[in-house]
Amino acid sequence: MFAILVSGRLVQTEFQQVGEKQFLITIPEADDINHVAVFMTGTLPFPEGMSGLVYFSWPDPDAPPNWQPLGYISNTKPSAIFKISNLKTKSEKELERHGFIGFSQNKISHFAQIGISIETHDVVLQQIDLLDKHTPNAQPTFMEFSKKMLDSFLNFSSSFAVTQAQMVPNPTETYFPLSALQTWFQNFERRLEINPYFWRS
Repeated sequence: MFAILVSGRLVQTEFQQVGEKQFLITIPEADDINHVAVFMTGTLPFPEGMSGLVYFSWPDPDAPPNWQPLGYISNTKPSAIFKISNLKTKSEKELERHGFIGFSQNKISHFAQIGISIETHDVVLQQIDLLDKHTPNAQPTFMEFSKKMLDSFLNFSSSFAVTQAQMVPNPTETYFPLSALQTWFQNFERRLEINPYFWRS
């Protein structure tokens, strides 16, 4: 029913059923894996109203597997590609504290595992919502950087400000009102808050 594809390797279909609704497959030499594709083979659909939560266990030779939720597959979304190179080992207690469904397996070493747990759509949506809430989002960091950069630019530019009375005409310099820079800064910041990627268009 399920298969995985790791870049540069043959398709693996040897999922083992380890519970009534839980399936596992082992990935050897998993240390250098960046992405994994998980998909349904088309031989069997999910039962009506059910989907599959996909988990990844990063190899840790000194501890049992720590299951990290990746996402899901379903009859309407029969495949998904997951980036796993940025995952870090988390304790099972941390995942349980956040309410993630987990697997309980024996100690493994130098191998990763993909787990699929067949659950109702409601449970899947709850788990995906938890995953989204606890997945780091690059957007706040990007916005924070942009605002810090703008603040720095405004402060730097302001340090060169002189009043009309202090200004000595210099034919090699171009002057503009500081208020124009402040207006630009406010407009840019406002547009950034509305759409962090407005500058792409």
